[in-house]
Amino acid sequence: MKTNKLTKEEENIILNKGTEYPFSGKYDKFYKDGLYKCKYCDAPLFKSSQKFDSRSGWPSFDDSLYNSVREIPDKDGRRVEIVCAKCGGHLGHVFKGEQMTPKSTRHCVNSLSLDFVPTSDNKFDKAYFAGGCFWGVEYFFENLNGVISAVSGYMGGDETKTTYQEVSKGNTGHLEVVQIAYDKTKVSYESLLKFFMQIHDFSQTNGQGPDIGAQYLSAVFTSDKEERKTIKKVFDTIEKLGHKVATTIEPQAKFFKAESYHQDYYQGKNSKPYCHSFKKLF
Repeated sequence: MKTNKLTKEEENIILNKGTEYPFSGKYDKFYKDGLYKCKYCDAPLFKSSQKFDSRSGWPSFDDSLYNSVREIPDKDGRRVEIVCAKCGGHLGHVFKGEQMTPKSTRHCVNSLSLDFVPTSDNKFDKAYFAGGCFWGVEYFFENLNGVISAVSGYMGGDETKTTYQEVSKGNTGHLEVVQIAYDKTKVSYESLLKFFMQIHDFSQTNGQGPDIGAQYLSAVFTSDKEERKTIKKVFDTIEKLGHKVATTIEPQAKFFKAESYHQDYYQGKNSKPYCHSFKKLF
């Protein structure tokens, strides 16, 4: 396994299970949008939307990416250590039941165990999917391997500033869309598209589930010729399986990020989508 060269301070934390002084780490009061990776092996661990201010002096996250962190009870039987599931590097400790967030979980992590990659980093590709209420689409994509971030927003209408109040009227031309930033070395556009087609009803023509209206229609937005070929190939495959595809292919337009209360909605509520579920198709 390829690993990065560490400084003596990083070795003390990551390899020798040390702890940095509280309030000394660069990610303690750091809240930019992006992804936190393991300093030692670059494995994705946490996303910025999982981070919160615990006032403990260390970066705190109320959740981790799927299967990215492993818990190991300390020998003293009082605390639970967390390590990178890929390389075993020491991250910190996890505490549960403190009621600081709806998930009541605090991954207390050393800054020296982490690297940060901003979502705006140009090396990440973007995909745009509309499949009804963006809460559910975002929920399913967020823990998919290779996905850096899933952001709820609006696309397809006039390229002027818009709001949920306006879009919810169903007459602005905008659809509820989720912007997927992904690492194409870990997941392909075709895999993302196939996943999208398995988490919503692509045959519904008037919305998604109980959510009826033009803003809830199913669509894939793209301005890339290769993506368009991939979309048509996947749609043809689905139709050959005997299914009708109502999902449309739309030209990519300006993306408007939705209001903050729409982001990570189900995580904040500690609940699951009511109108989206995964149904294996491929």
